[in-house]
Amino acid sequence: MADQVVEYQRELAPEPRRKLKAAIVGLAHGLGDTKALQGNLEGFSRLRVGEHRAVYRYHDGQIQVFYAAPRSVVYEFLAAHLHEMLSEREDTGDPAP
Repeated sequence: MADQVVEYQRELAPEPRRKLKAAIVGLAHGLGDTKALQGNLEGFSRLRVGEHRAVYRYHDGQIQVFYAAPRSVVYEFLAAHLHEMLSEREDTGDPAP
C-alpha cells in the first residue's frame, strides 16, 4: 500500500478509518464497491467507501493500492499524476505501492 494511502487513513476519524481499512482488506476476497476506471486510468479500479475513494490495480498477483482521497479530488489528481507515481515505483524497484 502506498505511503499516501497509509497517511490518508491516519488522518481520518476512527470510524471512517476502520471502514476504509476493512474495505481495502476485503479487496483480496473480491468484496467491496468497486468499478473499473476508463480513459487514461484504464487498467485501474476504484474502491468506494462512503465519500472516500481508493484507486488500485491487480498487478503480478498483488493488489496495489495507489491513492486514497475524498471523491471530490481523487480522479483529477490521479489523471494528472498517476503515470509519474508509477514511474517512480518502477525506478526504485518498489513492487507494491
